[in-house]
Amino acid sequence: MLSGNFSDQFTSDNTPWFFNGIRLQIYPTKHLKIESWLINGWQSYGRFNAMPGFGGNITWTPNSNLKLITNNYYGSDAAGIPDRKRFHSDNSLLYRYYNQPKSTKISRMAFSFTGDFGFEKGGGVNGLKNGGAENGPAQYFLSAMFYNRIWFAKNKFAWTFGGGVMTNPGRYLVLYPTGQASPLPNPDNPTQTEGAFPFSANPGDKFTAWDCSTNLDFMPNQSITFRLEYVHRQANVPYFAGSGGVTSQTGYSTSALDPNWKPDLVKTENRIILALLFRL
Repeated sequence: MLSGNFSDQFTSDNTPWFFNGIRLQIYPTKHLKIESWLINGWQSYGRFNAMPGFGGNITWTPNSNLKLITNNYYGSDAAGIPDRKRFHSDNSLLYRYYNQPKSTKISRMAFSFTGDFGFEKGGGVNGLKNGGAENGPAQYFLSAMFYNRIWFAKNKFAWTFGGGVMTNPGRYLVLYPTGQASPLPNPDNPTQTEGAFPFSANPGDKFTAWDCSTNLDFMPNQSITFRLEYVHRQANVPYFAGSGGVTSQTGYSTSALDPNWKPDLVKTENRIILALLFRL
């Protein structure tokens, strides 16, 4: 993805992005890097089941304008459900299609496109298609996002815009909304959470969402950036914090709750962000 957003892209937030283990890097040429992974699991610091995770990365940069990246993983990540296997593929294209760094008008233009695909199969779910009562519902992840960035005035100003979509039946990669999940797992079903207001993550539960954002940067030098950004996000279920809050009436966990109170979650979110980023 292009570096140009203060807020992480929503689809990226809900995609596996860290692991713990061993990786081997090989550089067959100066333009090509190949990695192999032996890891505890994607999105897990500890190994949940007996099987380790396997994966790898290929990064190809044929020239200074183009970069292609693919990350792929297979393993058993569902805690306490060793029969459930997961595959995930994360792929990105970055392309700079205009570069005139000394221009006082448009000085540079580039875009990024990312597509993710994955699924879980076994242990009561059936990957890409509905398996009915015997094999369970479909449980997969699909997402795509596109961002374009234009620099102006010898790269002193920049404008970024773009957005993304995602669907994740079963919600196995969806971050739980604040106020609806307890850090303690349900001992009868490790894929679900407990608490007064648990976020449903039953096999087959639908979750679809999309987001868009735009921002304007002023970069007087390489060490400081002034940014004004607007972000819109939308989901098919109440997911984002509303004006009524998601903690308690007072904001303290020790406060007694009104029995009629519940977290105020809404289906849409809008943010206007003013940020100052600097490098010492």
